[in-house]
Amino acid sequence: MQFDQLKRREFITLLGGAAAAWPLAARAQQPGKLPTIGFMGQTTRSAAGEWTAAFVQRLRELGWIDGRNLAIEYRWGEGRDERFAQIAAEFVRLNVDIIVTSGTPQVLAVKQATSVIPIVFATAGDPVGTGLVLSLARPGGNVTGLSNQNLDLAGKRLELLREVVPNLRRLAIIANVDNPAVVLDLGEAQAAAQMLGLEVVIPEIRRAEDIAPAFKALEGRAQALYVTPDALVITNRARIQTLAMGVRLPTMYGSRDYVEAGG
Repeated sequence: MQFDQLKRREFITLLGGAAAAWPLAARAQQPGKLPTIGFMGQTTRSAAGEWTAAFVQRLRELGWIDGRNLAIEYRWGEGRDERFAQIAAEFVRLNVDIIVTSGTPQVLAVKQATSVIPIVFATAGDPVGTGLVLSLARPGGNVTGLSNQNLDLAGKRLELLREVVPNLRRLAIIANVDNPAVVLDLGEAQAAAQMLGLEVVIPEIRRAEDIAPAFKALEGRAQALYVTPDALVITNRARIQTLAMGVRLPTMYGSRDYVEAGG
């Protein structure tokens, strides 16, 4: 819980700090044109309500009010890769002044769409390892943001899961293998599972339609489940939780959002 609270505080601070530099950009605007933020949400408006509320609140504290001296263009990825690319292209056409997003596939989509518009990401898994930035100290290019340290936490999460399930021998890891950060997280989780002497089965998913068949394939093959954090699984977390309970699998999630939604 503390980690999630920290992420939200850092999210507000980071985006607020980026906003503080916008007066310079605003002076370069065409007369009558408000500085514009392109906000790409990973999931849906309802699922991201807490994040957007914090974002808008911090902007207001800094004197930036949507519709008065600032415009925010919200778009929602719904956990689908094709949506991320479409939204990125739309933001470039709109010529927004800055793009705010979260998650490795989302950042990759906007990075591929523009090398000029500044990109700020709230969280991403191993931004160096996935090629989002050159280094944490000097990100370079037009991209900056925060790492969520998922790779550092995979082993600890599995240790906690084994404490909950003392006789754990067979572990399922559900992963969206189209997400480069998830692939890295998956590798760390597999290595940690091996160190703990666990047999691992990996039902790969790439889209929402893969989730139900993945759980069907797990019946009788696993004693617990590890869910790698990702926009696809966050968007479909209610379905994942229902299916996990249906096959009676104790489940370790990547953040408290899943638990708050019933996991």
